[in-house]
Order: sequence, then C-alpha cells, then structure tokens
Amino acid sequence: MPDDGRKIYRWFTPGIPRPGGSKRAFVNPKTGRAIVTEDCKRSKDWRACVALAGREHFEKPLLGPLRVSFEFHFLRPKGHYGKKGVRPSAPTYPAVRPDVSKCIRSTEDALTGIAWRDDSQIVQQVAVKVYTDSSSGAWIEIEELREVQVERN
Repeated sequence: MPDDGRKIYRWFTPGIPRPGGSKRAFVNPKTGRAIVTEDCKRSKDWRACVALAGREHFEKPLLGPLRVSFEFHFLRPKGHYGKKGVRPSAPTYPAVRPDVSKCIRSTEDALTGIAWRDDSQIVQQVAVKVYTDSSSGAWIEIEELREVQVERN
C-alpha cells in the first residue's frame, strides 16, 4: 500500500476471459430512450464473474484517477504438451484471439459502477495475456492515484 493512504486492490477472478463486443445503440420508438446492446453474448458470464469478485472489494466506486493492470490467464491447449510436459516449441504467450484490448473492454465494463464510476477515470493501464497450466481467469489490480498539482509557467 502506498504511504499516503491510497489503496491498491488486487484479486484473481476465475473464469474464461471473454472479449467485449462492439456496442450497438438505437432509440426505443415507444419510450424515446436510447438502448445500448452488446454484440458479444458470450461475454455475459465473464462480466458477471468480474462484477461479483469486484463487489467483494468495493463498497462504492472510486472517484479519482486510477492505475489498472490486467493479467489474463488462458489455459494452455493440450497440443502444447508432450510426454515430458510442455513442449519446447510451445509458445509462451497466447498470440491468438481474443484480443487483449477486447478482454480489457469487457472487464472494464463489468467493473463500471462497482470499482469506478466511469472507465474514463483510468489514466494508466497495463494488460497482458499469458498461458497457464492451472486455472483461467484474470488478476486485476487497481490503484488510486494521487492528484498532482502541476505548476505552469
């Protein structure tokens, strides 16, 4: 924890990280209200897992600027294993779908209203996809940043 009282929240969310799809918006002709829908229906379970885990750490959304890191864990495919374990030719990183940026999108959306009011509060972000031999999911770390006063000449 930083010395100035800011908190760092860190936890593992088990599940299969899924991408956030494109958004589609339209106006309901009966109510006149805008409705936003998600293209990727499979991400619903992942977002529910992230939201549930996030609620265990936050009583209310954080208000200031945030630094966020995501480490998405994907199970290594069976073809990466040989008789003696992981094959030397097996890749270290999953340079395949889903895109890390789309995994970020679905995870950020799941934490909106729980960890932060709006994902525009995220001013610094790091994300990585890795293979794992144990369980898929994501390590999520959120740090409150202190507002810094910059003197302008």
